[in-house]
Amino acid sequence: MGAVDSSVRAFVRQWIRPGALAAALGLAVSLLSLTTNVALFVLSVVSLALIPAFGIGFALFPAVTVLVRWSVGLQRRLAGWGGTPIASPYPPVPEDARLGTWRRFRWVVGDASTWRDFAWLVPGAVTGGACLLAFVLPVYGLEGVLLVPVVLFLTIDWYGYGVFWPMDNLVQAVLSVPQGWLFLSAGMVAAPWLLWLHFRFAGFFLAPTRAQELALRVRHLTATRADTVDTQAAELRRIERDLHDGAQARLVALRMSIGLAEKLMADDPAAAQRLLTEAQEASGRALVELRDLVRGIYPPVLAERGLAGAVRALALAVPLPVDLDVELPGSPPAAVESAAYFAVAEALTNATRHSGAARVWIRLAYGDGTLTMVVGDDGRGGARPESGTGLSGVHRRLAAFDGTMTVTSPPGGPTVVTMELPCELSSRRISPSSGTG
Repeated sequence: MGAVDSSVRAFVRQWIRPGALAAALGLAVSLLSLTTNVALFVLSVVSLALIPAFGIGFALFPAVTVLVRWSVGLQRRLAGWGGTPIASPYPPVPEDARLGTWRRFRWVVGDASTWRDFAWLVPGAVTGGACLLAFVLPVYGLEGVLLVPVVLFLTIDWYGYGVFWPMDNLVQAVLSVPQGWLFLSAGMVAAPWLLWLHFRFAGFFLAPTRAQELALRVRHLTATRADTVDTQAAELRRIERDLHDGAQARLVALRMSIGLAEKLMADDPAAAQRLLTEAQEASGRALVELRDLVRGIYPPVLAERGLAGAVRALALAVPLPVDLDVELPGSPPAAVESAAYFAVAEALTNATRHSGAARVWIRLAYGDGTLTMVVGDDGRGGARPESGTGLSGVHRRLAAFDGTMTVTSPPGGPTVVTMELPCELSSRRISPSSGTG
């Protein structure tokens, strides 16, 4: 029975859920593309035409550009939900562009992303409109599976389904059921591919160019460098505070207790013995605090077992079934290994505490100079790095090593956190795949 349940769960996760998500995304993409794309294209043309005519376009075109970027931003978000993320190419608005209409117009016109977005509007409306098929085909198949054609045939004079237009008898109406299964199956398979083709095509227009990637890279490195310095300073202050208020205070008290016991040894041996006992207990507590402090800096399990073993230990501590797949042909540098460990630990914490998941999966792999970590769950979804769930801290930790984090978490799930760290492996340590839970 357990094997059947596992097979059904795997079938739902691999086929039903992606197909249903793609169908919903297909409806959203088609509605967005067929409405806003067309309207914004007309507004853009009108605002450009008004520049030589009345000069109103100097103020109108930047305003329309804001609407275009908002619409394109929705497309990028939908692409991320569909598993084909598209990075945003927009640079921050310079200070002088905020001071007047002419300067803002000049900045908008000079930004290559403005014209790439404008060029995308019409082709995006065509390919986005085609994504309606990703929704219509499964729904049409579901209509046949649920015997809707049979009911309509018995209640109205004229109706058709599939190859029978109209249906002449009850047999043809009943044959809508196998046709419905065929349409539904085809739709569930085709819907993800239709969305993938649309978002890949969108990437040609909406993704950053090589020059924009380099500019974004420079800004990213500048920001992450400052963030890393601040994080390290805060970490040093935390360590200093923990040492001062914890272990150091206990060691000072321990020294005073031993000194007092030394003075009482001759006159009151019993009191001296009590002080020594208390000092022994205090030394044990100080040792525990020092171990906890060291564990927060670099977990001993990493030094003992490496990243693969440390992640397995994390999986064993999770109060949920965990599918674990680790393929690491070596060990990354210590600093990268520590960042990867804490990133996986934080993602697991979010999955167990906030998602309402029944199952979690972890994938660790290495290829093309990049360590890839994937933590997913079948929970309620809706996770956002900026919502204060701890994922923003993961992003900052990875960014310090030029790493990236992508969160795909549509409402209803699943949530998949994909983290990548560029690094080189050394001291080959073969870690075969295994399962936990």
